[in-house]
Amino acid sequence: MAAAAGAAATAAAAAAAAPRSPGAPTAAARARRLPPLLVLLAAAAAGPGAGGAARLYRAGEDAVWVLDSGSVRGATANSSAAWLVQFYSSWCGHCIGYAPTWRALARDVRDWAAAIRVAALDCAEEENHEVCRAYDIHFYPSFRYFKAFTKDFTTGENFKGPDRELQTVRRTMIDFLQNHTDTDRPPACPPLGPIPPSDVLSLLDNRDGRYVAILFENNSSYVGREVILDLLPYENIVVKRVLDADEAFLEKLGVSSLPSCYLIYPNGTRGLMNIGKPLRSFFSSYLKSLPDVRKKLISLPEKPNKEENPEVVIWREFDRSKLYTADLESGLHYLLRVELATHRSLAGAELQTLKDFVTVLAKISGIFLINRIKWVGCQGSRPEFRGYTCSLWKLFHTLTVQAGTHPEALDGTGFEDDPQAVLQTIRRYIHTFFGCKECSEHFEEMAKESMDSVKTSDQAILWLWKKHNLVNNRLAGHLSEDPKFPKVPWPSPDLCPACHEEIKGLHSWNEGQVLLFLKQHYGSDNLVDTYAADQEDAHEGGAPPEGGEQERGLVSPEKPQGEQRAKSLRPPSVLPPRPDLSQGLQLGLDGEHQSVSRAEGHREVEVAVPFLGMGFSSLDMSLCVVLYVASSLFLMLMYFFFRVRSKRWKVRYHRLSV
Repeated sequence: MAAAAGAAATAAAAAAAAPRSPGAPTAAARARRLPPLLVLLAAAAAGPGAGGAARLYRAGEDAVWVLDSGSVRGATANSSAAWLVQFYSSWCGHCIGYAPTWRALARDVRDWAAAIRVAALDCAEEENHEVCRAYDIHFYPSFRYFKAFTKDFTTGENFKGPDRELQTVRRTMIDFLQNHTDTDRPPACPPLGPIPPSDVLSLLDNRDGRYVAILFENNSSYVGREVILDLLPYENIVVKRVLDADEAFLEKLGVSSLPSCYLIYPNGTRGLMNIGKPLRSFFSSYLKSLPDVRKKLISLPEKPNKEENPEVVIWREFDRSKLYTADLESGLHYLLRVELATHRSLAGAELQTLKDFVTVLAKISGIFLINRIKWVGCQGSRPEFRGYTCSLWKLFHTLTVQAGTHPEALDGTGFEDDPQAVLQTIRRYIHTFFGCKECSEHFEEMAKESMDSVKTSDQAILWLWKKHNLVNNRLAGHLSEDPKFPKVPWPSPDLCPACHEEIKGLHSWNEGQVLLFLKQHYGSDNLVDTYAADQEDAHEGGAPPEGGEQERGLVSPEKPQGEQRAKSLRPPSVLPPRPDLSQGLQLGLDGEHQSVSRAEGHREVEVAVPFLGMGFSSLDMSLCVVLYVASSLFLMLMYFFFRVRSKRWKVRYHRLSV
């Protein structure tokens, strides 16, 4: 964690080295704001995280065991059962789309809970950030197996299936159980291996008052093991499996096809079980319905069932034609304090990617790092919709537009005169750090296909716009799509009528008009500070900001857009000027608050100091002191060593000259 924070500080210092963008406004308007990005980057990895994430799984409603930072270690450590835990993020579109499969899997293997349990932990929850770092979770969703009776802390074993379909995951769960040794196998789990055909003869004379079901199957079948686990919580029945039995022996028992089940009754009668289809569900259902076969009274640990307070959703009125500072800064907050912080240390290509990304941010983004999340234009009708991914797209579009309209901002960074510089930096960031692995792979495929064809800054702006629309088209109708904000080609006709044309009855884009629209929409003149942190600070102790009435309750996203637009925005003329990011970085380096009064400067220091100490324990501080003392002693020893050596050299030289 310290290494990642250090990497962030190094990247920030590199970003601040280049000259400030011309025409930056004064810093007086930001005096009462949280500290600028350079100061905060060093502590970003340890700073407070995003709150209010929406859970995809609910304790008591789903068969999934819902874990959190307070329960995951206790649940998986020295457990009598194995665990399969999905570490996910509720903003991740792939995680949202996969949630029904995970719920279905948990329901499907509910009867296996005494042997192996299906759980989930939301890494987007603020309280879970640290534990997800401890388990070394970089991408979502990540699947980890934890063996039974594991005493020492472990980050678990990675899921190694060819895909994540329900049947594949279920079979890998069986393989994982079979990888346990006899000493650490869950005590409730019966042996899953096959018995030799010779043992079947002894079972035919069964007289212990229980049913014995013998499943004959081939070597590649999982049906027998699945049925054994399905019947795990039931008593008065034993299930065995036999592989590759002799054909003559099978014929003697009347078995003509595989898989088949031969049933021995408690009274000694026996025969081939007659079911409609040779499927796991048919076998299990038939065996569970036999007379006197009933569920055991198995004592399972209580599922973690932390009381969940319903989240109060505050709807903030916004204008879709505007770009909101709050969205960009909230996205930057999550990017640096949560996503980046999952990497314990950075070196080599990863560190260089971070340096380059922060350099681009510092020079052309014009935004600051805050310590909370407040979506405005990126709000969703439910907390798990839009949010972070929406803000990333807005941030990336802003970077390409600003690089095209203010190319001088990148002078001295090594990115000047390279129209692909910003796109390639975004590409490397997504590939290296973006939590949704499937999303990053899709973006990389698009980049490999055509990013090299970009030859001008205007082409870079249009390239990102085209790919964004491709992603919208691919995700239209996906479970991650917000029904109140459907994924449609953008900009829509109401936002940019000139962007849309018809040629021979078919829709066509006027790319020249699209380019003009993008430059206006993501330009600094369209950036609105409503709901930003400095706007809230400006109203402390005074009248509430405009739109405060809407913040006290939920305003339906179904309101007509015109009505929202009429009430949402403060006229830009009354907004205080905002310094760009590079000026904030310079202020952070030099400490020059020339236009800020002493009282205002003191308030900023009061804000900055407790933040910089956040995340560093007394042990961390003690180690710093020890290292400082040790390095001082080492320097003193080296000084005396060379001092004594130089005196000896002088004496020897003097004798030779005599």
